[in-house]
Amino acid sequence: MHTTVGIIGGGPAGLLLARLLHNAGIDSVVLERKDRAYVEQRQRAGILEQATVDVLRACGAGARLDAEGMPHDGIELRFAGRAHRVDFPELTGGRRVWVYAQTEVVKDLIALQLADGGPLLFDAEVHAVEGVDGDRPVIRYTHEGREQTLTCDYVVGCDGFHGVARDAVPEGVRTTYERTYPYSWLGILADAPPVYDELIYAHSERGFALASMRSPSVSRLYLQVPNGTDPADWSDERIWDELDARFALTANPGWRLKRGTVTAKAVLPMRSHVTEPMRYGRLLLAGDAAHIVPPTGAKGLNLAATDVIVLARAFARLKETGSTELLDAYSDTCLRRVWRAEHFSYFMTTTLHADPEQSPFETQLQLSQLHRVATSRHAAAELAENYTGLALED
Repeated sequence: MHTTVGIIGGGPAGLLLARLLHNAGIDSVVLERKDRAYVEQRQRAGILEQATVDVLRACGAGARLDAEGMPHDGIELRFAGRAHRVDFPELTGGRRVWVYAQTEVVKDLIALQLADGGPLLFDAEVHAVEGVDGDRPVIRYTHEGREQTLTCDYVVGCDGFHGVARDAVPEGVRTTYERTYPYSWLGILADAPPVYDELIYAHSERGFALASMRSPSVSRLYLQVPNGTDPADWSDERIWDELDARFALTANPGWRLKRGTVTAKAVLPMRSHVTEPMRYGRLLLAGDAAHIVPPTGAKGLNLAATDVIVLARAFARLKETGSTELLDAYSDTCLRRVWRAEHFSYFMTTTLHADPEQSPFETQLQLSQLHRVATSRHAAAELAENYTGLALED
């Protein structure tokens, strides 16, 4: 096969790019190494920025989002036994976020792609990307038991942190920046209605906690735990008790979460990672293939969406005018936003989590910063603007 854009990875970044290219009249092929059932069930992010929602609606993937997604106009910060709400629309001129699980975004985009888009091949294991420094790169992959090749005008790697696309950038060309954190998240899904209609971020001496949701009847909750924690060591009762302890309010000591059956449990490591450049020859990296953020700032899926929005515009410009100007600027354009999101995610993570080796002095600095957000409109606006997503750059 030959195609204009070969897309490695059938997650939200690859699928959204394929949809945007299809709407612009540009052909593509998506190669996904897992089967469809796996892709539609893997649990990931759940917060969508305004710009992500706007592009999903514009490309035809907004019907279920509008029917089932839950718009949020703020978050609650809890610290030192107090609660403070950050009002997004008031602080940002009307912007908000939506709770709509990545699994649902993927289902919507897969349905569109199979209905009227280009080829989407599941169980297609990519082994190598070759010739990206020439004018006809090749993707080598296995599908239905056969070794096959896909020649492309361009290759876009949306295959995640452990994919093969990034390895096609020579080691002497790419630079990696990374940070690992001395804690993880124990995340659960529970058949329990949320007790609050917005997310709760809690700082406590016992460690960080987050109360989120997937629907009016399903809660998504997280606890800070040591690296290497085995989920089996945490019984359901222990998890609920610890969540209640970390969300405790001095003014309302009887406040409790609504408990229910825990249906999924996993430990998520925390890291920050950026690979530069995001383009080498005719290979372009997007999403987790180029950058990872800790989930505290809700940026991962939204950064991936921004990458492919920028990329789709660049391919459309190339098709319409023959100019590679936007493609040539792709890496620099995206990295400006990537580093802003990395900094915000780092800020949220280090401000809200208890480092196992931090001193009482450092704890007081965290509390001072949280108090500043709670009492200063300027500080609260900075958080709200970053959380809801900064304006897209052309």
